[in-house]
Amino acid sequence: MEKNNNPIFVTQPALPPLEEFTGYLEQIWDSKILTNNGPFHQQFEQALADYLGVKHISLFANGTLALMTALQALRITGEVITTPFSFAATTHSLWWNKIQPVFVDIEPETFTLDPEKAEAAITPQTTAIMPVHVYGNPCKLERLQEIADIYGLKLIYDSAHTFGVKVKDKSLVSFGDLSILSFHATKVFNTIEGGAIICPDKKTKKRIDYLKNFGFAGETTVIEPGINAKMNEIQAAYGLLQLKYVDEYIARRKTVADTYRKQLEGIPGIHFLDDIQEVHHNYAYFPILVNASEYGKSRDELYEELKRNNIYGRRYFYPLISQFPTYRGLSSAKPSNLPVAEKIAAEVICLPIYPELALTTINKIMNCIKSYD
Repeated sequence: MEKNNNPIFVTQPALPPLEEFTGYLEQIWDSKILTNNGPFHQQFEQALADYLGVKHISLFANGTLALMTALQALRITGEVITTPFSFAATTHSLWWNKIQPVFVDIEPETFTLDPEKAEAAITPQTTAIMPVHVYGNPCKLERLQEIADIYGLKLIYDSAHTFGVKVKDKSLVSFGDLSILSFHATKVFNTIEGGAIICPDKKTKKRIDYLKNFGFAGETTVIEPGINAKMNEIQAAYGLLQLKYVDEYIARRKTVADTYRKQLEGIPGIHFLDDIQEVHHNYAYFPILVNASEYGKSRDELYEELKRNNIYGRRYFYPLISQFPTYRGLSSAKPSNLPVAEKIAAEVICLPIYPELALTTINKIMNCIKSYD
């Protein structure tokens, strides 16, 4: 429960019962095994694969290292088509691998990569497409796979927002050549920090596991320059415990989202996304779009008004990655190339959403929005 004078942040981490976690810690203290594929790591990896309905998964210390390693694992080079409407890590993972990002526009209904714009951007230097399931909304999976197959490209999904999301009862992380999850503290499912790569076969998993452990394939054999991206035992134990409660977390998030939608309905200039048919959502975020001409105030004016009331929404994702100094010189980063993404970035604000968000707090947020229209 939030106290009246406490700040209301866009998210709040879901934590398992402390007394249960203490029992796991005692086992770690007894074993003296803190990392290097220990017993909790192995248990969590298998339990996570079972929960997600996938065969092969590799745990990571965080989602960014997972993204970077995924690109190495598939030997991606040259150019990769991606979205400007995401968190910085998506594109940074390309840059760290000396890959040139090629930005294309997004779809106005889901804010995900526009497949037709992606196809139009393919050049002889293109080796992969890296879309993002923004807010957990699935990309156009069949069309993107069709494009990747036609042009012989790898399809790597940044699935950081998608834990527990299913399409026609199939886990969203099972699509593409690789999918990358984030278990950061802000996510629906967290291991404090953490991440994972979901891959289709044992051979790929073995290569990923080598790469995340300095490239070691044995005690004295190093196959290539890897990095240290392993998840430790404390993270793994925490994650194993979190799996017991994640369905409850998602159900509570749905209640918050349903309440928002009911109360936002009919407010001029305030628009929100509806659930997609045949998709089991995880309600990771609750974005609204503020149409200034209809609402009477801009998104930024509403953002500042919320802050004056101790409510800290986030303008996810503003500015676009393409507007960062590192990338804005790229020809694909021109605003004229990304009109939909530019518009969404100028209008979006994510409202607070997390399992423990109280109805009284939701009402406070809504009163602020309604009184400001």
